[in-house]
Amino acid sequence: MAEIIQKDGTWIFDGDTVRIVPGRDKGTGLLRQTLGEVAVPLRAVAGISHEPGRKAGRLRLRLRDGADPLLHLTAGRLPEASDPYRLTVEADRTGVAEYFVDEVRNALLLDQVDPGPADGWLLPGPAVPITVGAGDGTASFDGTRVSLEWNWKTEDAKASGGTRSFAVADISAVEWYPAAGLENGWLRFSVAGSGSKAPEPKYDPHAVELFGFKKDPLMALVGAAVLARMPHPSAPRDEAPPAVPAVPTPQAADTADDHDALLRRLRELGELHQAGVLTPEEFAAAKAAVLRRF
Repeated sequence: MAEIIQKDGTWIFDGDTVRIVPGRDKGTGLLRQTLGEVAVPLRAVAGISHEPGRKAGRLRLRLRDGADPLLHLTAGRLPEASDPYRLTVEADRTGVAEYFVDEVRNALLLDQVDPGPADGWLLPGPAVPITVGAGDGTASFDGTRVSLEWNWKTEDAKASGGTRSFAVADISAVEWYPAAGLENGWLRFSVAGSGSKAPEPKYDPHAVELFGFKKDPLMALVGAAVLARMPHPSAPRDEAPPAVPAVPTPQAADTADDHDALLRRLRELGELHQAGVLTPEEFAAAKAAVLRRF
């Protein structure tokens, strides 16, 4: 097992899952603290890196495209402090960070994880029920329905229609954009029967307009929780997603089968080494990772 503990958070890798626990440091974003612990299965990981710095470095976990509904929704637009897949590493812990990277990389090599796009959600998204108030409204989601309530900052034309409520089955798309410069952001739901062209977020009864305040990123959690319960982007249009991604549990594993699988993997690694695909160093690291699982 590999573990790194920092003010910014704690990352733990047990060979199958990277567990990310946010810290309570002032630099830890509100989104990360609200999201809480994230368990990332190894099959959802595309890569990992450590970026050293003069005062502090960073660990970055890169997930496969389409594996996490939060990353899919935000598309690289999350502020640095809100990114759950990065960890600030103090300079004197560089060696620990590099060891952590090596352990994850060896496991990726050993399990032959495909770094390409995922064809289904591999993370369950934020927990529900979830309610966030920001911008000109409050968005709530209980796992089946979304509700949007308005506040004093809402345009009269939008507020006059009252609270909006609609089912996940009626949603065709979810969008989240942060405020940037003089441009406001939004969380918008495209709902059946709402027309082909949506109005501006300030007038759209299916959108919450965001003004760039502290709680704005939390709206991405609501959007991601909804997205996790919609068909995956790569799924056929008529295919309904499971309520929660199917993740094998340790109790379901068969010890004898695991032992045989590890023996087969050792033989495969030996063949790859003999064929020149793996260098002696890569072979030794991968072999050591296998032996630790016996």
